[in-house]
Amino acid sequence: MALAVTGGVLIYLSFPPRPLWFLAPVGFALLAHVIHGRRARAGFGYGLLFGLGFMVPLLQWTGEFVGLIAWLPLALVCALMISIGTAAMAFASRVPGWPLWAACLWVADEALRGVVPFGGFTWGKIAFGQPEGWFLPLASLGGAPLVTFAVVLTGFGLFWLVKNWKLGLPLFAVPLVVGLVVPVGVDASAGTVTVAAIQGNVPRAGLDFNAQRRAVLDNHAKRTRQLAADVAAGTEKQPDIVIWPENSSDIDPFRNPDAAAVLDAAADAIKAPIAVGAVILDKNDGLPRNTVVLWEPGKGPTDTYTKRKLQPFGETMPMRSFFRLFASEVDRAGVFQPGTDPEGFVMGPAKVALDTCYEVAFDSVVRDSVTAGATIIAIPTNNATFGYTEMTYQQLSMSRLRAVEHGRAVVVAATSGVSAIVEPDGSVTRKTGLFEPGALVATLPLRSQTTLATWLGAWPEWVITAAGLAALALGFTRRRKDSNGAAA
Repeated sequence: MALAVTGGVLIYLSFPPRPLWFLAPVGFALLAHVIHGRRARAGFGYGLLFGLGFMVPLLQWTGEFVGLIAWLPLALVCALMISIGTAAMAFASRVPGWPLWAACLWVADEALRGVVPFGGFTWGKIAFGQPEGWFLPLASLGGAPLVTFAVVLTGFGLFWLVKNWKLGLPLFAVPLVVGLVVPVGVDASAGTVTVAAIQGNVPRAGLDFNAQRRAVLDNHAKRTRQLAADVAAGTEKQPDIVIWPENSSDIDPFRNPDAAAVLDAAADAIKAPIAVGAVILDKNDGLPRNTVVLWEPGKGPTDTYTKRKLQPFGETMPMRSFFRLFASEVDRAGVFQPGTDPEGFVMGPAKVALDTCYEVAFDSVVRDSVTAGATIIAIPTNNATFGYTEMTYQQLSMSRLRAVEHGRAVVVAATSGVSAIVEPDGSVTRKTGLFEPGALVATLPLRSQTTLATWLGAWPEWVITAAGLAALALGFTRRRKDSNGAAA
């Protein structure tokens, strides 16, 4: 039991902001030691402890301002989902080459967690803890599922070294070596673009940060005008495009002329189009949309993108009447409506993919925005709700993985931090601190090439999952044969 919990804690410690990516294989080696050769029931129980050791500290940010009612139930659900996978791994542990198939089953479990419950919750994908690691280049070949597979296989191979070093050594070493030799493209095949990411900051952290919505809008407009003054003084480059964060204008500029005037003045001052994160009330149903508005100097609003993947228990509230029985805080959750169009914006020389905040955690959402023709990715986000927790660093690591996965530079613009400039190889060249205004200006490569991961889409995950399920079926067959032999 202690080893199971310790293994989970090591996985947590491998995640940002700590650069301890190498702890993840060690954590999985401990998990393999605990569940190999056990019954499925034991695999479930030990996997639950492993999952709690991982998820309870990882998801602490969810309870920063609402307490245990959000944090611990979510961590428990995630741990239970993990224990389903570990039960399957234990059941299949008599299959030859078990570390390989067990790693496949972990990927299958992550695929399941990406779908259920309530549309899935992908936080805690093992790949998201590897932005500093040797495995990261594998994202360009098979996306997050291949990175996860490689990390888990390395850990299980480390365990297997003790049992059979001839088999364990390649299982342990090959994923690491392949990760080291895979090239990652960074050339500016479609030109370059000078980008500015604006972090205006918020009046205060917490769930009520948007109580002063006008102050948030004014903060971002002020920091943009300051950047314009720096450009005029020659201390900063003139940006071609400007990215504001999610919720930088929660005052609907289509219904409030004063907000529109502020945006007009900011765009005219900086002399570049601005992607503005705004909350828009639909003119037909009156319900809110989490929207990015393209605001151009001299023209005003010319295009919109509506967030497609909404955050349950935040932007939406599944089973609201049921959960209200346990906590009145559920009524803080919104009634936002999702968008359907993955097209981003044409801004200056760039075709910008827009993946707003929570969307960056979902493989298919980001992939669809890139395959719509994007040459660069923007992640407007708002982390003010989660204060000074590790959430923003965990989310930034996802953006770094997406950069490598799709071979695109990524611009992260956050209301309160951390905003960052990410190169196509996943390296961070500039970033802000938490809860401080800033403007990040950088010239980034525009790239039109399609990585193998983008081209393959969900196939790596499907193939790895199918292999794991086939091994599980083989384990069931072997158990039946063993049982029949014992009975005879």
